[in-house]
Amino acid sequence: MTKKTILVVIPCLNEAAHIGRLLKQFCKIKNVLIVVSDGGSNDGTQDIVKNYIIDNINIRLIHNEKKIQSAGVNIAVKLFGTDSDYFIRIDAHADYPDNFITSLIQSAEMTHADSVVIAMDTVGKTNLQKVFAVTQNSKLGNGGSAHRNIKNEGFWVDHGHHALMRVSAFNKVDGYDESFVANEDAELDFRLVKSGFKIWLTSTTFMTYYPRDTFSGLFKQYYKYGIGRASNVIKHKTIPKVRQLIPLSVLPALFLCALYPVSLIFTLPFISWLIICLAYGVFLSIKNRKLIFILSGPSAAVMHLGWSAGFCRKLFSNILFK
Repeated sequence: MTKKTILVVIPCLNEAAHIGRLLKQFCKIKNVLIVVSDGGSNDGTQDIVKNYIIDNINIRLIHNEKKIQSAGVNIAVKLFGTDSDYFIRIDAHADYPDNFITSLIQSAEMTHADSVVIAMDTVGKTNLQKVFAVTQNSKLGNGGSAHRNIKNEGFWVDHGHHALMRVSAFNKVDGYDESFVANEDAELDFRLVKSGFKIWLTSTTFMTYYPRDTFSGLFKQYYKYGIGRASNVIKHKTIPKVRQLIPLSVLPALFLCALYPVSLIFTLPFISWLIICLAYGVFLSIKNRKLIFILSGPSAAVMHLGWSAGFCRKLFSNILFK
């Protein structure tokens, strides 16, 4: 086990409901320096952190003027990463097992990975969150992403949900690209792999993630994801994977419906997709024996449409204003 300080970075904005729990969990671990990179919270988050600092010398609070998570992590690593082999990124709106940090370090030292990523166990508290969680955990919702399945065995990947990274590797590729509003982790992973660094998806620990609790919030989230993925494609001149091309086609299919006066055949792609989503919702409802999960169909449709809208907007904006 490394004897150097382990840097724990928590980028946050208005996380008063969660930040205290995370600080309490991690501040007692040896050799850990916790840096809360706050984007200008006005809900009491900063006061909670300051109260913890009084009794814990291993906690720091810094201001992230750019507000976004990528910038928050970048500045924390720049200011406090010099004496650390690793830094660990903690999402404020999530739960972690008590052995989270030790498991990550053990995985890194066992595999000699430059980055150790984790799977996400998406769960809900409200009924609608539970619907969104079931949807996001399904193949229709995540397209089979490896880091969306906590039952996977550990293996080498090109991308996963960020948890631990070697400071030297992070600095070598110049950290996160702060122009990305989302998908900054996948973009960084692309540069890590291209530079010869190795990413390990561990099976020894995971995070518990809580989804949005409204349909509008879900749409906005996936709209940003779409913008982020398109930004990645544009920057690195890559082609989206098949599992990404399917939801990408949703908005074009919707626009194609405008040609229905010419022929109803133009409505078939959109109608076929919508039927698949709704039928999958029925399937998940029967599988889980809960009628409310029939809303997984509309949930998947909202996710796909938001992702497609964000992707198309970014792509066409780049073409028009290049």
